Amino acid sequence: MRGTANRRPFISIFSGHLLPAAITLLAGLLYAFFGPFWNESHLLWLSGFLLAALFTYLIVRLSGELAALRRLELGILHAREGLLEPTSAGPYAWTSIGRLIPEYNTTINTLRMMFQTVEECQGRFLNERNRSNTILQSLPGALLSLADDLRVTIANRQADALFGVRSGALIGANLFELLDINEHDRELLRDAFLYKHIIRNQEIALNVDGDKRFFSLNLAFYSDEENDMGGVLILQDITEHRQLMESVAMREKLVAMGQLAAGVAHELNTPLGNILGYAQLLDRGAVEHPKLTGYARIIADEAQRCSRVVQELLDYARKDKCSGETCDLNQLAQELIETFINCRLKRYRIEIVLDLCPEMVVVEGGCGQIDIVLSNLLVNAIDALDKTLSPRIVVRTWAEDAYAAIAISDNGPGVPQDIRKRLFDPFFSTKDVGQGSGLGLSISQAIVTKRGGFIAYDAANDEGACFIVKLPAVDLERAKP
Repeated sequence: MRGTANRRPFISIFSGHLLPAAITLLAGLLYAFFGPFWNESHLLWLSGFLLAALFTYLIVRLSGELAALRRLELGILHAREGLLEPTSAGPYAWTSIGRLIPEYNTTINTLRMMFQTVEECQGRFLNERNRSNTILQSLPGALLSLADDLRVTIANRQADALFGVRSGALIGANLFELLDINEHDRELLRDAFLYKHIIRNQEIALNVDGDKRFFSLNLAFYSDEENDMGGVLILQDITEHRQLMESVAMREKLVAMGQLAAGVAHELNTPLGNILGYAQLLDRGAVEHPKLTGYARIIADEAQRCSRVVQELLDYARKDKCSGETCDLNQLAQELIETFINCRLKRYRIEIVLDLCPEMVVVEGGCGQIDIVLSNLLVNAIDALDKTLSPRIVVRTWAEDAYAAIAISDNGPGVPQDIRKRLFDPFFSTKDVGQGSGLGLSISQAIVTKRGGFIAYDAANDEGACFIVKLPAVDLERAKP
């Protein structure tokens, strides 16, 4: 094997010179044959023989080298165009250029394998990039990738939607110019970037389209180097979750207040019973004084009404039970207005207009809870008419499909558009501190909803505020025995 390997260079060299040597020898023989006819001197003949052989050898060698070089050039041009195919040396393998063609082919094969490896790596890279991009775009929060100068380099679709811009518009934006946050949260972010503090689930307030919303902020950095501030910031909208937690907290407060109210209502039954008893005694003992008798009857009626309201409040705090009672909204509205006329309506000189349905408008259940709802609405209407010229309150009842409806409206300033959605939130009030608890409308809504109805602010009312209460109506025809 070693001897064979050692003989190959010699054979290759010999085969490389065989063809031009044979052509040279042939040319020399031809010259030797025809030379005596041209030259008489043997020295000139010998010189001509050598020159002819040398010239023929150079011409053949140069032609072969040029042809092999052309083949190699064509192979290089094909490789430049991306066609990495081997080039055949053909009949020019004996030339020096031709002996380079196998080396060129080896290089081409190596390059082809390298390009295949690169294509495979590129394919894997594209798959990983698409997978990462899918994960990035499917994140529930807004993600911003930040460069060392705190400018956005990557933003997902949630970030574009959060800031209300088209895709790619956030690229290059400065983080602190992009976020509309308060000074406390801005200071928090500045310290985080300055001291490389990682932030986990930090709640911040962010103004979005003029509306204040709350977000959970997460911030991580690409490296631990002090001067490299590049990192990833994620904003998760937790406004609804925060409102839910506040609602749960308010519900717990309402439960506690309901238990307290039930205890207070239970304690009020005794003094109300005493007031009612003494009013009845006064009525019997003042027969000769008609005016005192009228006062005693009013006290007795109001005490009975208070007792009924307290009982309804206790029933509301307990589990539902079917009482079989009904309530006529027309009669309830008249009794309620008479009570208010004798005190606040007359005192504030408020005109009251009753637009009652000519037919009976009857709902299921007693009147005590509905009395609480209508009283809250009337009190709110009276308070809203402060400093209003020619104040007026309209109470209207009507029947609508399977509902009995009652509306209380006033000609005051109305409710601003931006706070209408919060009217029924617990503890929300537009009154001054100490003037209202913010529970009237929320309790009224709870009472009406529990009875299968609803209460709403009438946005179509152009003059003042109007609240509509709708409750399931009693079909008097079916209720007849």
